[in-house]
Amino acid sequence: MAYKHILVAVDLTGECQNVIERAHELAGSTEASLHLVHVIEPMTMAFGGDMPVDLSTLQRQQMELARAQLEALVRQYPRLSAERCHLICGQPRQEVHRLARELQCDLIVSGSHGRHGLALLLGSTANDILHGAPCDLLAVHLGEPPAA
Repeated sequence: MAYKHILVAVDLTGECQNVIERAHELAGSTEASLHLVHVIEPMTMAFGGDMPVDLSTLQRQQMELARAQLEALVRQYPRLSAERCHLICGQPRQEVHRLARELQCDLIVSGSHGRHGLALLLGSTANDILHGAPCDLLAVHLGEPPAA
């Protein structure tokens, strides 16, 4: 079965290039359309809504930085286009699944550090996307995450 519509979920770290390259090669070999998505969690979700300060300026700056990073990726990969890059604010799992259904994707590509131990119990975005995905999922191994 050849994939026809591939969605690449990226976190915009330096390692996301490995994920995009793998998806880019796969899309080229099957002539699939390639979409890129980055989901930013609302800052109010990260702080539980208990922050007594206005985070809208910081959220806007975060969105602008992410948009610039996506534009740079579009220039780097010929199968990407501005129209196929999606910057969404929301919960990553829900938004990636929603977009995959909307675009009728048959494959989601995401990076994974192959966590183990406590990190596995705490979960990861790739693991979260896996559960309930509306299509196949390819987890690109990124190696061990840097020690915190």
